[in-house]
Order: sequence, then C-alpha cells, then structure tokens
Amino acid sequence: MATETAYAKINLALHVRKRREDGYHELETLFAFVDAGDVLIANPAAQDSVRVVGEFGGGLDDPFDNLVAKALGKLPRADGLAITLEKNLPVAAGLGGGSADAGAVFRIIKERYGLPDDWHARATALGADVPACVESRTCIGRGTGTELETADNSLAGTPVLLANPRVPLSTGPVFKHWDGRDRGPLPQGDVRKIAHEGRNDLEAPAISLCPQIGGVLEALRGTSPFLARMSGSGATCFALYDSASARDEAARHIAERHPGWWQMKGFLR
Repeated sequence: MATETAYAKINLALHVRKRREDGYHELETLFAFVDAGDVLIANPAAQDSVRVVGEFGGGLDDPFDNLVAKALGKLPRADGLAITLEKNLPVAAGLGGGSADAGAVFRIIKERYGLPDDWHARATALGADVPACVESRTCIGRGTGTELETADNSLAGTPVLLANPRVPLSTGPVFKHWDGRDRGPLPQGDVRKIAHEGRNDLEAPAISLCPQIGGVLEALRGTSPFLARMSGSGATCFALYDSASARDEAARHIAERHPGWWQMKGFLR
C-alpha cells in the first residue's frame, strides 16, 4: 500500500501576458504548494480502479473526467493500481485539485515503478498545472505554465490559510473575461520579493463573475497577513503569515464570522 498527499497548489503570483492563437494564454506564474490537500491510497490490483470519498467527492461523479484515472492511463505498467482518493480540496477552486491528484499518481508510480523519460510530456497532456504538481515544489511556470524553472525555497515553512466561499468557478470563463492587457512580467528577485511585488491578473475577472471572492480577500486582509491574494482562477484565496499563532488566530476569526466558508491551514512546502 502507498499513501500520497496531493498538495494544494497556489499561485503566489499569476501574470497573464497574452492570448495565444491556440486558444491558451501565455503565463508567468510563481507556483507554491501547501503541505496538505487530497490523499491518495494505492494498492496493487489486477486492473486500475479509482474510488472517490471525502467531503468533495461528490464533485467528481464523472469517471471519464477524473484526472486520477487519466493519469493512470498515461503511465502503463505490468500490473494495476486500485486508488482511493480522499477529496479534501474543493473542486473548481483555483487550487489545482485535479492536477494535484494526477501529480500524486505520478509520484506513486515513480516510487513503485519509476517514470518514463517523457513523463513531463505525459503530464502536460493532462493539464497545464500537472507538471508543476508532479514536482510539488516552489517554481516558476512560463508558457501555459508547463515550462518550469527552479526557484529558491525561502518561503518554505511559511504558515498559510486558505479560504473559499464554497462557490465553484470554472477556469475557462475567468480567462475569457480577462481584459487582454499585458501588465508586465514577473518581478525579478527571490520568491518573497516576486510574491510581494507580483499580482494575479485573473483576480478582477474572477471577482466580476464571483463577487464573493472580494469578500474573502477583504476578510483575509483584515487578519494582518504579509500577503493575501486569490489563487489561480479562484475562488480560493490564501493568506501568508509570519507565525503559526497569527494564522491560527486568523482562522478562528474567519470561522466565527463566516462559518459557511471552507478553510484549510498549513505550511508552504
């Protein structure tokens, strides 16, 4: 039996540079990962299978659109794997949940069988965030997000709080509402500087589609983090703190005033 965490992905910064002729967008993003997320348990089996449980398991009711199953199909082996996916991350939430699950499958198979030399291309075929989620470490993504560059790990161990108003928000409509304006590249410098001086260009279009995101950001910023921003295409937002006690106090504050919101505490990996 193998157990692997599908670490929640956050975009400390996300700069959209232009629309591409292939329908995708040219991006520059700073990926980071929280030390918590979905959990996958894999057991040897005669053939591959996926069972989904957990709070958000009901959001994955289409077996043909399950990235865990698709990831298994991308990595043929001599025997099968029966995987139970505990879905703790909300779906369509800007956390790369499905991509993180696929990344966890790649790591399980890497540990058990090894990965083929072209694993990056196989991961890219599943989604733009999947290669970064396979690595699950702080890095810079360019192109559609699949061209990865190493970044320093100076924010590792930083306390983080995630909050979501429990409103799903699909990526496609958010990108469609982006105004097409290139606001410039990622800043130069270490990870903390890039995060602090960067931005999320999808924040405004996401709020136009889901006004609750503005309320989440306002609530998080009211707890005195050193950074609060929307992740990905939303609707999840994150806040980074200088201490775990400050984060925990913020979590209590948010839960008291917004008991219906989903939240998760952790540390950056």
